Amino acid sequence: MSKKNEEVETVFRDLESQRIEIDILVNNAGLALGTDLMQDAKVTNWDMMIDTNVKGLLYLTRAVVGFMIKRNQGHVINIGSVAGHGCYISGNIYSMTKHAVRAITQSLRLDLIGTALRVSEVDPGAVETEFSEVRWNDKERGKKFYEDFTPLTANDIADTIVYCATRPPHVNISEIVVYPQAQASLTNVYRAGQGSKSPFDVKK
Repeated sequence: MSKKNEEVETVFRDLESQRIEIDILVNNAGLALGTDLMQDAKVTNWDMMIDTNVKGLLYLTRAVVGFMIKRNQGHVINIGSVAGHGCYISGNIYSMTKHAVRAITQSLRLDLIGTALRVSEVDPGAVETEFSEVRWNDKERGKKFYEDFTPLTANDIADTIVYCATRPPHVNISEIVVYPQAQASLTNVYRAGQGSKSPFDVKK
């Protein structure tokens, strides 16, 4: 068992010993680092994205689902991305991690058949957060990403999560894809005065 996984499991064992029960787990890990082509990328960036977006989600899910199964109650909501529904130039490893989130979500739902647990996935398009600033390590470029169209907000995604979590117990929202109105697909956003173009085409 990895040290990180041990640390996660210790936290949740402590919560269980305090009789703190978790009804809903929202796995929200969406780290993107750099826009290098795969052949030019830094392997350290790959490792960090995989550790955060895939392993982090797996560790938390495993730690929490066991307690949910004991109570036969709970809901896991994974935050994926439209990047898990396709690929784009220089998106390589980030897109791969979000494809992994879809596979994990679908596999977990299968593994929990026969229990009362629910598993959902929310896949946002362009949401205005610090995501792009971190990706490019450039605050100004990150800010420009959201210019000339109205992106989603964190509140929009939170509202979608609440919707999933508040359905009747017999209803499981398996997946919701959420775009801003100006975005038609993973790689098409209409920017005022510029027409339809890739949302990732933001110059320095």
